[in-house]
Amino acid sequence: MLSVVATPSRSRTRRLPVLGRRSAFSLHACVLIGLLGASSAPTPLYALYQAAWHFSAMTLTVVFSAYALALLVALLTAGTLSDHLGRRPVLAGALLAEGLAMAVFASAQGVTALIAARILQGLATGVATSAAGAALLDFEDPDRPGRATLANGITPVAGMAAGVLASTVLVQYAPAPTRTVYVLLLLLFAAQAAAVLLTTETARPRSGAWRSLRPGAAVAPASRPAMRVLAPGVVAAWALGGFYSSLGPSLARLIAPHTSRATGGLVFFTLTAAAGLAVHAARTLPARTASRAGSALLIPGALLTLSGPHLHSLPALFAGTALAGAGFGAVTQGALRLLLPPAAPGERAGTLAAYYVLSYLAMSVPAVLAGLLTNLYGLQSAASLYAVTVVLLALAGLARAARQPRTS
Repeated sequence: MLSVVATPSRSRTRRLPVLGRRSAFSLHACVLIGLLGASSAPTPLYALYQAAWHFSAMTLTVVFSAYALALLVALLTAGTLSDHLGRRPVLAGALLAEGLAMAVFASAQGVTALIAARILQGLATGVATSAAGAALLDFEDPDRPGRATLANGITPVAGMAAGVLASTVLVQYAPAPTRTVYVLLLLLFAAQAAAVLLTTETARPRSGAWRSLRPGAAVAPASRPAMRVLAPGVVAAWALGGFYSSLGPSLARLIAPHTSRATGGLVFFTLTAAAGLAVHAARTLPARTASRAGSALLIPGALLTLSGPHLHSLPALFAGTALAGAGFGAVTQGALRLLLPPAAPGERAGTLAAYYVLSYLAMSVPAVLAGLLTNLYGLQSAASLYAVTVVLLALAGLARAARQPRTS
């Protein structure tokens, strides 16, 4: 829906078309879906890259984690930038940088270029996700509270599911599969950057932009008690997500060496699709209940996934992945509902950035360690240790939550 607002200029007042509240809300949700879709798009391609460039599991996890660590740096330094400069310029610039990362992916001829593309993508995504997530809260319909928090929970997993599924299909059927998906994403981000400029600016520009670039995670004071309780479950969920995203296709090939190339991509799709369904289903549950149920589901999910290599069973792998995905989604949904509502409007971007700092640190560092363990002891042993660690973290989260008074 288009409306017209007056915008002052030096010589005269111009009238620019801008998107209405509902359309702007949908646009920013689509931006988050696109960003996270691009983050998972390389997952089904890792097998092709490994076959062409002959690199190890350790190198694979470094490629994967380069994105997450760069995103972490962006969140630590620029997570609150849109609170100072405005949502529109920050988000539009980040989307153009994301498009540039897609161009680097499409032209990559080796591991070095792949890592460079992942670093650029991580930096752009870190800046864009905090700005777009805060904009969702800004554009939320006052008569329908809670939609922004739900969207912040469901769009990342929906985006990752869409990205890995589209990439899997293109690997099977498209010409030049290591290029086609990135060209399509480049066009998407260019269009989204242009559309963002048609939205109303919701953040009042204020001083302190340079100071805001000092590394730090600005959790709103009112949200800090919830963050302390939620941390173990959040770390468990995202660490498991990092394993599936980086080594999930390799685990599928270990269990069934002659399976289709698409199977590896479908492992991560199963995780993210189950997570998306869980986010939607958990929206009617109390936030603390959703978070605790998610942590509990991570335990059988991790253990069943671990049994896959021992049983040489793809059904066990996919069943464990589905349970882990449901746990991931419920933990994410509950955490955001507990963290974001207490934050004041000027603290939203910073609080969301702090949540993603914890999440992506948990996603990247354990994945690199898993790659190292795979090189030293094999993937089956690495998966076993990883699953045990996730189970212990999930149990710690449940124990910490059980000590909290029932206030929500």
